[in-house]
Amino acid sequence: MCALALVSTLFVPIWRIDLDAPQYPEGLSLLIFSNKLGGNVDIVNGLNHYIGMKTLHTNDFIEFTVLPYLLGFFALAFLAISIIANRKLLNILLVLFVSFGVLAMFDFWRWEYNYGHNLNPDAAIIVPGMSYQPPLIGFKQLLNFGAYSVPAVGGWLIVLAGLLLVLCVVLSYQKKSKAVVKNVTPAMGFVTALILLNSCNPGPEPIKLGIDNCTYCKMTVTDSRFASEIVTKKGKVFKFDDAHCLLSYLHNGQIQKKEVRDIYFADFSDSHSLVNSSKAIFLQSEALRSPMNGNIVAFTNEEIVKQAMKDFPGKILQLGDVIK
Repeated sequence: MCALALVSTLFVPIWRIDLDAPQYPEGLSLLIFSNKLGGNVDIVNGLNHYIGMKTLHTNDFIEFTVLPYLLGFFALAFLAISIIANRKLLNILLVLFVSFGVLAMFDFWRWEYNYGHNLNPDAAIIVPGMSYQPPLIGFKQLLNFGAYSVPAVGGWLIVLAGLLLVLCVVLSYQKKSKAVVKNVTPAMGFVTALILLNSCNPGPEPIKLGIDNCTYCKMTVTDSRFASEIVTKKGKVFKFDDAHCLLSYLHNGQIQKKEVRDIYFADFSDSHSLVNSSKAIFLQSEALRSPMNGNIVAFTNEEIVKQAMKDFPGKILQLGDVIK
């Protein structure tokens, strides 16, 4: 199974960098395959020209020549060791595969660093002290572009192969020789289902106070009581410091409603954990004095809302009232 997963990575993108900006409401994507670059490469290169970033070309990366052979080698190694069922060789394969993963991520970071920092000094747009290195993984704001870097299908397949390899090593210390192959089969199915479930069901991210910036107003999020998030069907997360900013982002067309998977608001009544807006009850009150005067907060229990109205007199709203 691991061998098949690694072979599959030769035909699907391993990583993706998505870019969102007001002038590109549908977003741009840079897809990284094992042997080439894909997606909106030409448009990204055109934009990079203005900020002095070197253009991206598949032929400039030796990795695209080497990587398919490395993945093929590991696919054959997985297949051979599953037949031989030798614990020592299994351990060696684990060390090699983990080392390959670490080196690959370091090389990717080095690639991003070089392209983001080594800029043309004669570029049309120069912001003193600004670099344009995309995030290794996760989200980063680059001028008016939001860059989101995540594993693509091939990346998740490599992660799956690694997890199953670790599982095989653990089980090999409990059951020796060929019994490992028999015992690992049901566990492989469980791990596979778990990974696919996580990768296909994007959810909210914790708000980092004093670090995360509001996607709309660019202010730093400092009060978790009023925070909110939009999660897209692609798994992108947009964070906001106030309901006003989230609603403005939606209504101004900076994101298409068909792209939205879920909207989350902080629960005003507890530890301010994020709750799905479809399960929330909202209170609007001028006494709340939220950062951008949206003055709308969420609760999960109507009785708690009524209690809160003693300190924050206002009106109870449903999701439809808030979004319209």
